[in-house]
Amino acid sequence: MHKVVDLDGLRGAMVGSALWVGVSVAFGVLLWVTRGSSISGQFFSGYLLEKSLSVDNVFAFALLFRNLAVPRNLQRRVLQWGVISALVLRGGFIAGGAALVEHANWAFYVLGLIVLVAGIRMVRGTIEGNPGQGMVLRTLRHVLPISKEYSGAHFFIRDSARLIATPLLVALLSIEVIDLVFATDSIPAIFGVSTNVYVVFTSNAFAVLGLRSLYFVFARAMDQFVYLAKGLAVLLVLIGVKMLLNSIIEIPTAIVLVVIVVLLSISVGASLFRDHHPRSAASGRDRLS
Repeated sequence: MHKVVDLDGLRGAMVGSALWVGVSVAFGVLLWVTRGSSISGQFFSGYLLEKSLSVDNVFAFALLFRNLAVPRNLQRRVLQWGVISALVLRGGFIAGGAALVEHANWAFYVLGLIVLVAGIRMVRGTIEGNPGQGMVLRTLRHVLPISKEYSGAHFFIRDSARLIATPLLVALLSIEVIDLVFATDSIPAIFGVSTNVYVVFTSNAFAVLGLRSLYFVFARAMDQFVYLAKGLAVLLVLIGVKMLLNSIIEIPTAIVLVVIVVLLSISVGASLFRDHHPRSAASGRDRLS
């Protein structure tokens, strides 16, 4: 049975994603003109890092929507509210992290250790693929009854005098938990690129604002980028090591930017090569068995 592909929806998502990338690049160029190449380089490095790490969010969102059977027309509403709350949540994380780093030098190395451990866990494949859903269901059931069916775009419905949560609210809260889990890795990682609060927040904001369009582009292709997670894991490990060795060696922003681009290019290129050469992948599996 052939899958029906919504080409119009895919084109719209690709255009939207391209527009957000274009706006982000324009902002980086504006920083170059007004604030200098160092700040601009830090922004581009942070943006690329957060954008690439947000692909993991996309895959987790896709698994969540699949598990909860969220209708496609309602996924946009969930993601829209998720993006808004993610900006607020990450803004608080960044402000807290910046204040901690500024007043306690040891905090920077703690953040580096968090990033290093997160990278090692990703290399070993021990990060939970769909965090949040079970915890949200268990917690929400103690507060409100949950209906079994969706009720349009409503997060709540009323049954007589009772307020009942819909599965759409479960999806939204689960999205928030997923972003919280990934933010505990990505926010410390970006401090390894820049400690400038303005750069950290704007690079995060532009990556998050393009997340909804990115989801509808990548969700269909989530099984094709098999090596992307490994590339991101190596990237996190390298940034964690950079942060821990910060007092010994200072790595220029330009080198960090080049490393990010190279690792992402290799990961995506290897994934696409494997996808277009299934025989070599199958023979590799045969040799391992």
